[in-house]
Amino acid sequence: MCRHFIGADPKLWESVTRSFRMDGMVTSVRLEHMFWNVLEDLAGRQDLNVPQLLHQLYNESIDEGHDLGNFTSFLRVCCLRFIDLQLNGLMATETSQDFDALPAEDILRQEQKHRDAAKNRRAVNSKHH
Repeated sequence: MCRHFIGADPKLWESVTRSFRMDGMVTSVRLEHMFWNVLEDLAGRQDLNVPQLLHQLYNESIDEGHDLGNFTSFLRVCCLRFIDLQLNGLMATETSQDFDALPAEDILRQEQKHRDAAKNRRAVNSKHH
């Protein structure tokens, strides 16, 4: 299994810093190429560029009352959640499909059910070992 990861293009884990303007201030974000690729895909699905997506994510998170002291970590989790939602069939995998096919609240509810089921499976498996 490790060969799937070890054999990947090393460029994927090279860090890149990108600067963009957010609310009149220049901000820099340092992420690995792989995360930038996911953010580009996510932004494109919403007809945004990456700086617009980051600005939207930041503003909506602040509006929800989240503390984004580590914005870069938040972005990594956003990327992983995007991929996880696709893998679990809660979000379209093809760019031609409707990005918001399900309302966000439905996706969040189903995602919680999926996490709960996985937690229960792990608990059952640990009892048998």
